[in-house]
Amino acid sequence: MRYLWWLVRCQPWRVLRGSLLGTAWMVGLSARPYLIARAVDDGLRARDTRALVLWVTAIVVAGVALSYLGIMRHRTMTFIREDAKARSAEVLLRQLSRVGATLPRRTAAGEVATVGGSDINWAAEVLTLTGPGVGSIVAYGVIAVVLWSISPMLALCVLVGVPAVGLVVGPLLRRLERAESVYRRQQGALTARSGDIVAGLRVLAGVGGRDLFARRYAARSQDLRAEGYRVGAVKSWIDAATVAIPGLFLAAVVWLSARMVVSGTITVGELVAVYGYVATLIVPVWFLLWGSHQLIRGRVAARRIAELLKLTPDDVGGPGRRWPATVPDARHPHAVTAPTGPADLHDPVTGLTVRAGRLTGVAADDPARPWRWPTGSAGTSPATPPGATYR
Repeated sequence: MRYLWWLVRCQPWRVLRGSLLGTAWMVGLSARPYLIARAVDDGLRARDTRALVLWVTAIVVAGVALSYLGIMRHRTMTFIREDAKARSAEVLLRQLSRVGATLPRRTAAGEVATVGGSDINWAAEVLTLTGPGVGSIVAYGVIAVVLWSISPMLALCVLVGVPAVGLVVGPLLRRLERAESVYRRQQGALTARSGDIVAGLRVLAGVGGRDLFARRYAARSQDLRAEGYRVGAVKSWIDAATVAIPGLFLAAVVWLSARMVVSGTITVGELVAVYGYVATLIVPVWFLLWGSHQLIRGRVAARRIAELLKLTPDDVGGPGRRWPATVPDARHPHAVTAPTGPADLHDPVTGLTVRAGRLTGVAADDPARPWRWPTGSAGTSPATPPGATYR
């Protein structure tokens, strides 16, 4: 969660703009039911053509304004997500280059590929909650207040019904998080297995082990598919509840409103408004449930990203050792002054010099022949090339 919060803090003004646009769009959805109710009561029932034209014009203007707000909201949230993706890719690339040769010994290549390929996307999707997610909460409160002005009983049904939806879907969300975590772990392991097979394909073919590894990979992929079915089953129940429960809630509120119209408690226009308010309420409820699902997937993804960011490179100088940076001494006679700017890179073993500011490619004349570090006089310990410094 701290990593996700860091992604938010990296672009505060854009997130604030997305929240304002999302709130304006969500609250604006509840304006049209009010305008329609006024058109029914003041125009149709009163047979006032002038008032009807006035309210119809207001409905059209509100529709155009909502379209513009929706476009700007979606555009801003796209910027936020893309910024988060690029920022995650940047910090991962910097971390991988810092860890260097330590990486293959700390984590599998498949895990790195999965993090860079999918996890940064899921982590970025969570930031959608900063726009329509905030707007959904505000719209829920506004609609409850408006319904209270029409009928306290209807407002009470809304205030109790929406949290009831969360109580029903909450256990499914927790189950989905557990299933997503297991699926993500098995996915990284399977990707690592496929990378190992490809890397050692010639060796496996030579010793006759290709079929054995293929069968093991097939068995692992079947396990991953079964776990994917489990994730899909939980997600399908959440999707079904997201659509069915608000629909049942809407039907119950409309039934109560119709009985209140028959008894004369509210007018026909207010009945239309109540239907519009509750139908509009389905949108923020859907966004909240969808955002909860994205938050679960994003937390699982951010946890994998954070594990890579926690890796530290090997201390080649030994534990607690601090080598001199500029002045040679008896223990480290080859310590040299670090360059203050771009400098050539020289390898004293092969005599290769890579010039600063130039792109240089190095290829072996015989790729099949392994490279060996020159040995010392005893043939057991590496010799220290003159002028070499180890940091």
